[in-house]
Amino acid sequence: MNKKNIITILFFFTIVLSGYGQFNEDGYKFITTLNYINKFYVDSVNTSKLVETAIVEMLKDLDPHSVYISKEDLQKMNEPLEGSFEGIGVQFNIMNDTLLVVSPIPGGPSEKVGIMAGDRIIEIDDENVAGIGLTNQMVFDRLKGKKGTKVTVKIKRLNTKTPIDFKIIRDKIPIHSLDAAYVVNEKAKVGYIKLNRFSATTMDEYKDAITKLKQKNVENIIIDLTNNGGGYLNKAQKLADEFLNNGQMIVFTEGRESPRQDLRATNNGNFKQGRVVFMVNEGSASASEIVSGAIQDWDRGLIVGRRTFGKGLVQRPFSLPDGSAMRLTIARYYTPTGRLIQKSYNKGTDEYHHDLINRYNNGELSNADSIHFPDSLKRYTLINHRTVYGGGGIMPDIFVPIDTTDYTDYYSDLIRKGIFNKFIIHYMDNNREKLTTKYKDDFKNFNKNFKIDKTILTSLVEFAKKEKLKFNEQEYNKSLKALKINIKAHIARDLFSISEFYQIINKTNPIYNKAVDVILNKKVYNSKLSK
Repeated sequence: MNKKNIITILFFFTIVLSGYGQFNEDGYKFITTLNYINKFYVDSVNTSKLVETAIVEMLKDLDPHSVYISKEDLQKMNEPLEGSFEGIGVQFNIMNDTLLVVSPIPGGPSEKVGIMAGDRIIEIDDENVAGIGLTNQMVFDRLKGKKGTKVTVKIKRLNTKTPIDFKIIRDKIPIHSLDAAYVVNEKAKVGYIKLNRFSATTMDEYKDAITKLKQKNVENIIIDLTNNGGGYLNKAQKLADEFLNNGQMIVFTEGRESPRQDLRATNNGNFKQGRVVFMVNEGSASASEIVSGAIQDWDRGLIVGRRTFGKGLVQRPFSLPDGSAMRLTIARYYTPTGRLIQKSYNKGTDEYHHDLINRYNNGELSNADSIHFPDSLKRYTLINHRTVYGGGGIMPDIFVPIDTTDYTDYYSDLIRKGIFNKFIIHYMDNNREKLTTKYKDDFKNFNKNFKIDKTILTSLVEFAKKEKLKFNEQEYNKSLKALKINIKAHIARDLFSISEFYQIINKTNPIYNKAVDVILNKKVYNSKLSK
């Protein structure tokens, strides 16, 4: 950032601050201090860095969610919520300093030209990218680019003697917010949808999925919002609108300079009837909490899982002259009963970010009795007058403790050190053709008949040993069930899609299993709603 840009930013802050009388003098004070440093400090200084540090620390002192975003980071942060980016459309991994195509994105430019899962990209635009200490950012820099631009890649493919050249025209690549949608139980007419964020494309994806599920006679639905960190408020509003009746409040926001705004349901939506269960956990935040809070307050469905994150602050973006921006908290979210979603940050930002660790250490993730709410935070649902509490996050109607039964240090090291993923890639390299021929487009056959046998498990253990992970038989046996399901789920993701991955991996998910149990039992479901 040059001196002219710095002065522009400082001028901008002076104008902004001068609009708030009492801050006019403070704004001048800030600029004067910076000028003194710039002119008289003993060493040369990076004024740009000083300005950014000042902004970061100033926002940090306000609340944990008011943040400064550099020009370079702004586009990267917006891409997941905008629902697309521009590039060649591959999911990749870097293994042994080699760029490996995990899978081409369906309908993307790479799939269209014939790039396949398991391909190794060894050159990009005639530049060698194998064995050079490749990083994720280096891959992004080379493969992402404006729609319509061309990139040439050289591919090394197993069982092919000579490398293959591909010319790819970059295009818009969708970032999906819906991971999975499938029928859980045909007889009980129960379906399942997994959303990972609330982005610009979320409702289009949701409506497409729910239409297909209804064509399969689904009348009751499980919506999985576990680890969904939120996104656009209007998408949360529209998802809640699918289930609530016309005029029912979904959420309201209120701030010092932002008058109260009530967001209400309409006659739109196609799931006003039928049993509904929402899955949540400590990773469910913001928009996820708005939806689950509205569903709970109106007794429209049951919330199953663990207390949500507790992010109930509304941010508004403000552009800065050099292309950077700040997201400033301007209001708070409240559920229809008036519950504040935001957890306390009175002890400072650092303690705030340790909240989930503190919950674990305090036993909250494993025992509902470890959670205590003062009576001052008590509210009552709007139809059945059940007791609910505010003060930070949404407490589920049915608590499901975290399950660490199958987890051991050996299992954790397999995952954490990347050995498990490397093994899956290695296994698919050697078995892709056989598996594709046997199970092509037939997940039901795969799910029923493909078994993780001793040969596969032995191969994993031997592969891990080569990766310098010492075998621990006792811990291996304890984690054996989780290992088998995880291997099968990852193979399914490679052969089919992430939706099939969840159909398998969910068998080990206690929140999912409880949600299924409750929605299948109409008597239990109704009794929980009436308590």
